[in-house]
Amino acid sequence: MNLDDHIWSLASKKLANEASEKELQELNALLAENPELHSQLRLMSKWWDDGEEKPKSDGSVLFGKIQAKIKDMEGTGQPTVAVETPAPVKPEKTMQANYNSTEKLKQHSPFLNSIAMIKNYLKVALRQLRKQKMYAAIKIGGFAFSIAACLLIALYIRDELSFDKSYPNAANVYRLLGHYHDGSVDEKGVDWPSVMAKVIKQDYPEVEKSGRLMPNSLFWGAGANELKRAEQADNTHEEGFAYADQGLIDILNLPMVYGDPKHALSEPLSMVISKSKADKYFPGQNPVGKVMYLNNNKTKPFKIAAVMQDIPGNSHLHDFKFFITLAGVEFWNGEQATWDANNYHIYMALKPGTNIAQFNKKVNDGILKNYYIPSMTRNGDKRASRVMSIFNLVVQNVQDINLRSYDIHDGMSHGDIRFVWLFGAVAGFILVIACINFINLSTAKSANRAKEVGLRKVVGSQRSGLIRQFLAESLLYSFFSFVLGLVLAWVLLPYFNMLASKSLTMPWAVWWLVPVVLAAAFLIGIVAGIYPAFYLSGFTPAEVLKGNLSTGSKSSVLRNVLVVFQFATSIILIISTVVIYNQMQYLLNKKVGFEKDQVVMIQGTNTLDNQVKPFKSELLKLSTVKSASISDFLPVSGTKRNGNQFFIEGREKIDPTVGGQFWDVDHDYLKTLGIKLVAGRDFIPDMKADSQAVIINQMMANKLGLKNPIGKKIVNYGPGKTIIGVVQDFNFNSMRDGIEPLVMHLSSSESIVSVKIKAGDVKKALDQITATWKQFAPNQPIRYTFMDERFASMYADVQRMGRIFTSFAVLAIMIACLGLFALAAFMAEQRSKEIGIRKVLGATIGNITAMLSMNFVKLVFIAIVIATPIAYYAMTQWLQDFTYRVQLSWWMFALAGVAAIMIALATVSYQSIKAALMNPVKSLKAE
Repeated sequence: MNLDDHIWSLASKKLANEASEKELQELNALLAENPELHSQLRLMSKWWDDGEEKPKSDGSVLFGKIQAKIKDMEGTGQPTVAVETPAPVKPEKTMQANYNSTEKLKQHSPFLNSIAMIKNYLKVALRQLRKQKMYAAIKIGGFAFSIAACLLIALYIRDELSFDKSYPNAANVYRLLGHYHDGSVDEKGVDWPSVMAKVIKQDYPEVEKSGRLMPNSLFWGAGANELKRAEQADNTHEEGFAYADQGLIDILNLPMVYGDPKHALSEPLSMVISKSKADKYFPGQNPVGKVMYLNNNKTKPFKIAAVMQDIPGNSHLHDFKFFITLAGVEFWNGEQATWDANNYHIYMALKPGTNIAQFNKKVNDGILKNYYIPSMTRNGDKRASRVMSIFNLVVQNVQDINLRSYDIHDGMSHGDIRFVWLFGAVAGFILVIACINFINLSTAKSANRAKEVGLRKVVGSQRSGLIRQFLAESLLYSFFSFVLGLVLAWVLLPYFNMLASKSLTMPWAVWWLVPVVLAAAFLIGIVAGIYPAFYLSGFTPAEVLKGNLSTGSKSSVLRNVLVVFQFATSIILIISTVVIYNQMQYLLNKKVGFEKDQVVMIQGTNTLDNQVKPFKSELLKLSTVKSASISDFLPVSGTKRNGNQFFIEGREKIDPTVGGQFWDVDHDYLKTLGIKLVAGRDFIPDMKADSQAVIINQMMANKLGLKNPIGKKIVNYGPGKTIIGVVQDFNFNSMRDGIEPLVMHLSSSESIVSVKIKAGDVKKALDQITATWKQFAPNQPIRYTFMDERFASMYADVQRMGRIFTSFAVLAIMIACLGLFALAAFMAEQRSKEIGIRKVLGATIGNITAMLSMNFVKLVFIAIVIATPIAYYAMTQWLQDFTYRVQLSWWMFALAGVAAIMIALATVSYQSIKAALMNPVKSLKAE
């Protein structure tokens, strides 16, 4: 007999006037230690005491009356008082004397009655929380961690969705996109001829303004530069330069701190800088009118025309700190009027109310028919006749750029709407797992609440009142969990910022935080508590008091289903983490066709003026250097790219163009990067003919249809160039994309010197390189990076996703295991007598441990079967983004399954072994 049963036995004797003095003292002591039972007994005694003096009788008479009342309740649905004789009517004055003014006020005030009821609900809920400390800690802890994860993801999603909302006319600001789809090629881009901005403004009345942005680092001044004030000697490396025109400033309405925003970029050789850069170079001054030099080029003194507020981090243009005017700029003769070169991003402000679908069709048909097809026809491009079917022009709202440009080549960093949905789903699943813990533990502990429910119904409680009571408990748990979750989110935010590469902050000062948190706490409390409330309140008093419910909570189909759901979700996250990790390792370790290790990239060498080649010569004399090359075109991110169209000489009017990269390299390029020649020869320094020679990759040879390309000539709108060599294909873009055709020729591109150092003492090599640099640029610090590190940074988003999935997988498993641990503890408690009997009959500790553990292991097996096809489909879809990808293998799924089983066994084994080691005498002594 457990403690609750013993207390109720003593209480029954007391009500039947059969309790001894010793038993009454024991009952009083036990009730003092169990105030909840004391409250229930007091309610029952008040209900039982109808005003007449009770004759002494045995306990069977008392329980006969209780059963009569229960049967009456089952028949009528309302409690009635079943007594043999009516209670004598007490005098009215005596009854009134028993009521004070407060009682009268309560009797006639539904509001005060409601307050008292809520207070009672909370009091009982707090007692339950204190009584079941372990289960309460698991419920609150699991809830709190899941809420913290949801809050962090909500901050991430809120930040992603806030991009480009700050522009005053953002709803009507668009940029122009091109979609090329021809056979297996499907590409989207934002690069257009410079003349496009002028044409789209003059031909389409829907366009109020048009503007240009040119961030292509191929052109001098865009990208990164060495910057200094006119009167300074030392340069400072700065990134975030782009060419722009006044139209862009007008469209985006960028706020200015100094200068006239209407003429910020209207003059040649003018520049707009951000407020933070103005404070850096001109602290406490108005820099408008000041002159700055780029890359020591004193032939182009740029005058600061305006200072803009720093572009906020939630703008797709946040990387830009300097805008150089396009006024008076022409990168080559005729560049501003040609339709054959695409280097500009075109922005436009449309008139309010413009029908975007109709505008897209109008622009697409007009631009292609009036400009592109005639230009392609003049150039002999065979695609001119079918360009209408393989190319489309559309506009994209500026507010969609951040999240809906994952498949657009624009050279900018932005988010991905798929990740937003994915992380939102992960947050939802983690929260559902915590809710499942609450439901499982609440229903599993139903036997412990059964007597309470039965007696409450016996003394007159309605089911609706019991539902409110249990919902109050759920809301209390939810409130405590949200408070703890907020604290955990605040503590974990720096770690999450590191994972997600964000700078998120907790919005403590915003007005909506408290209302949203309270509303969410209320909603989650109701959702998590609604099923347990209806389940617990539905117990039948007769069954409860007969003891028929004590075994009913040992198994539950719903509870098993919820456990399976928890582990299926966790296994999916584990499999995803394993696949992402293996894909990342594959990308970093795959042979890419060039040697990226032991290569130091020295940047900013263009500031050495005419001393770059002497600097290279001095580097080659160092004992730690194997070779060196001068070129800004390298097979890693952040270096230059130059797309061109190529033909076989003499077939310009016959064959379709082949698009490819056109790189400036020197004689030592292939040697320094370890690129393998498969045909022909390398460039020879003293051979003048090589100035008109090129080396191509295998992909270019295939696209041109050249089986024996050595000696053939190719053209790209200029004199023919002789192919002297073919290199093995190598990956110079992200391995999400395939290998592009490539043409390399001898030319000057002097911003980066790549140095291949000998294996061994890297520190010594770097010291020698630094000392050599100081001989040529004593007033400028050296800047360098390792090529393998730059290569790895190309896949930073994959690494970031892997870290986030790992963290969430660990959190989901932890929350699921908390619930599993509590369920295992409860099941061991419920089956304590069975375990005792089995031990008496000879069962070993291993037998009992296996018996208690196998039920949970079966559920995990079912979860593995459910999770495997879901994870396979999800990861197959994710891997489609990569041209080069790992193959999904059986061991990835087996590893996740074995890990889930081992974690589940480790979780339940403690409780199983503890139950198996228990002395059977303790569990059987009451039988």
